[in-house]
Amino acid sequence: MIPIAFFFGGGKRTDQTAGHKEGLSGSMTIAWDDQFKRQNIMWKVPRNVRMNDNVVVREDEIAVFYRDGKVLAYLDRPDRYALTSQNAPILGRLIQALSGVVQQAEVYYLQKRIFDGKFGTQDAFLFQDPDFDMVQLRAFGDFRYRLKDPETFVNQFVGTFGAATSAEVEDRIKGEVVKQLNVTLGKMKANGLKVVDFAASLNDIEQGTLANSKPHFLTLGIEILQISGLNIPLPDSIKEALEKMASAKVLGRTNAAAYQQFAFADSMKAAAANPSGTAGTGVGLGAGIGMGYAMGSQMGGMVAQPPQQQQMRACPKCGTMNPANVKFCGNCGADTTVAAGSKPCIKCGKPVPPGLKFCGECGAPQTLRCPDGHEVPGNMKFCPECGKPVKS
Repeated sequence: MIPIAFFFGGGKRTDQTAGHKEGLSGSMTIAWDDQFKRQNIMWKVPRNVRMNDNVVVREDEIAVFYRDGKVLAYLDRPDRYALTSQNAPILGRLIQALSGVVQQAEVYYLQKRIFDGKFGTQDAFLFQDPDFDMVQLRAFGDFRYRLKDPETFVNQFVGTFGAATSAEVEDRIKGEVVKQLNVTLGKMKANGLKVVDFAASLNDIEQGTLANSKPHFLTLGIEILQISGLNIPLPDSIKEALEKMASAKVLGRTNAAAYQQFAFADSMKAAAANPSGTAGTGVGLGAGIGMGYAMGSQMGGMVAQPPQQQQMRACPKCGTMNPANVKFCGNCGADTTVAAGSKPCIKCGKPVPPGLKFCGECGAPQTLRCPDGHEVPGNMKFCPECGKPVKS
């Protein structure tokens, strides 16, 4: 008697043969066992499916039938499907394709659930920075994705990229994420992003990479849900330069000048630490003198200057000294803005500084002439030369 298990696929299965059970008639029951799914988004059935085979599809799976470089059909509803002519009304074009000259096709199982992956740059990429020129960087992070369009997915990853395993699919996804990260950094650099801004801009870089990735991955049948945990470590040389610039800012120098001075000081210290005859001694001595002079100049600029004394102004009436910004004398109340010796204008009464012949307020002349033509001060009524009365 033939064991019943033979019809349904008995015996021990391995990861290479798991999922297909061959019966006495040569038909096969295909299923993707849960123990072999793990983190695999795709599994290719080792043997081509033929008419009269059975295909089992579970809740979290999609079975895709592929032949001649394109998808024939896919099954996304959980059930056990018998590939027979009797199911033609249900399976439609799949049965029609399998009933033709070539009565077989490849089967790829795809998982519907969400996957988590990690990406990283295999080689350093270049970032042109306005302060540090060409900088070699590496980037690492996490991403979350899921299957969006099974037909597009298989046509792209299997047909175009030639992927046969889930590992090859994930490697391709990682590479595409890194490409979109480079695109994002290029756009942000055009808007002024510098390497010194990376730490504060990681969230913006993640969101920018996610926004750029979504439309790109839809063309591959994948939906990118999240980019997170991004890390772009700076090279040690850049970190050292930033530390020197920070020290220079404490001394009130500009970044470029400070970096040059610190670099020169480092070279001088290195030469002094490794003297070679009299030249090394001279370099060490010169470095010490130069550094002392530079530090003295810097510290001299940092010494606080004594406050300037307040300017004072004497009252034109009583002579009391008042601050220059005070308009009226604190002793007699006179207008301190009037120059000493000023006299009131003979017409408007405004003070006229000594030596002026016309009032600065109304323009009236401050000197008169007697009938004989002698010049008479404006406050006199008779000419001191001839005694004749002066008419104003």
